[in-house]
Amino acid sequence: MTIAPDFPRDTAAVHESTERLLVSLGKLDDAAVGEPSLLPGWTRGHVLAHLARNADALVNLLTWARTDVRTPMYVSTAARDGDIERDAHRPLAAHLEDLQESAARFAAAAQALPEDRRAFEVEMRNGVVERADRLALRRLTEVELHHVDLGVGYTVEQLSAAFVTSELDFLTGVKFAGRPDLAALELHDEEGRRWRTGREGPADGAAVAPVVVRGPARDLVGWLTGRADGGRLATQDGPLPVIPPL
Repeated sequence: MTIAPDFPRDTAAVHESTERLLVSLGKLDDAAVGEPSLLPGWTRGHVLAHLARNADALVNLLTWARTDVRTPMYVSTAARDGDIERDAHRPLAAHLEDLQESAARFAAAAQALPEDRRAFEVEMRNGVVERADRLALRRLTEVELHHVDLGVGYTVEQLSAAFVTSELDFLTGVKFAGRPDLAALELHDEEGRRWRTGREGPADGAAVAPVVVRGPARDLVGWLTGRADGGRLATQDGPLPVIPPL
């Protein structure tokens, strides 16, 4: 099953997801911002700084799509990493203000993108090419999954059904499609939907029987993204395959 991009719908979903994130953050304090997140080596402050700068990076790409003037996401990888480290140690109030303002810039850039420019292709980090009308889904993934990473009580169980479906489409159809370091997989959720991904086959073209993994769609997303251990997933025999880094 595949959900086609719907830019206005997806942009609205980003706004709703951001509002949920801000509600969660309102329960924290400055000390909590400096505590470890669920991402190795990053505090909650690092995650929040990354989210704000990612919003601005996607504004750059939306501007590129609108104007046809090449505008990279980040000046460089070093600049991206430096901005995150610089901003990570701010107090909660500064993070909240930055997240709100960067979210508003993203919303304005999305609103300014003409319909006839939505199919325009831009280049993301590491040379990945993406259509402009999929950038809202890219942002939604950042906000939803990093909300989980904050370790503030928001888990994969709370991910919306629409997001889970679009994320499974993206993970299986783009992120892990054809990856030689991932076993061929056939994913089945509890509604009977199926996704194929992973290794496509050896050089001689011989068929590869996929490993069938069954379970709730949210658990499939959690397992594929490293946000859950896959404890409620099952294979026909043996352990779950190892998922390579995203």
